[in-house]
Amino acid sequence: MNNLILTEDNLHNLELFKTLLEKDENTLINEALEEYFLNAQKKLLEKKFEDEKKQTNLSFDEFWGDVDV
Repeated sequence: MNNLILTEDNLHNLELFKTLLEKDENTLINEALEEYFLNAQKKLLEKKFEDEKKQTNLSFDEFWGDVDV
């Protein structure tokens, strides 16, 4: 995976934040990717929750209304 290509803006920001945060490129890239993956996972879980919520949108009375106990 040595064919990583960054945009000019990202390269500029990488150099800038490398100096500001006093961290090397690998650390910054790994921290950024960890943050990205956490946010992506959170969005996927929220979407899954919303999709499941759509499938179970009956109220208590609607769900149990026709059940004789």
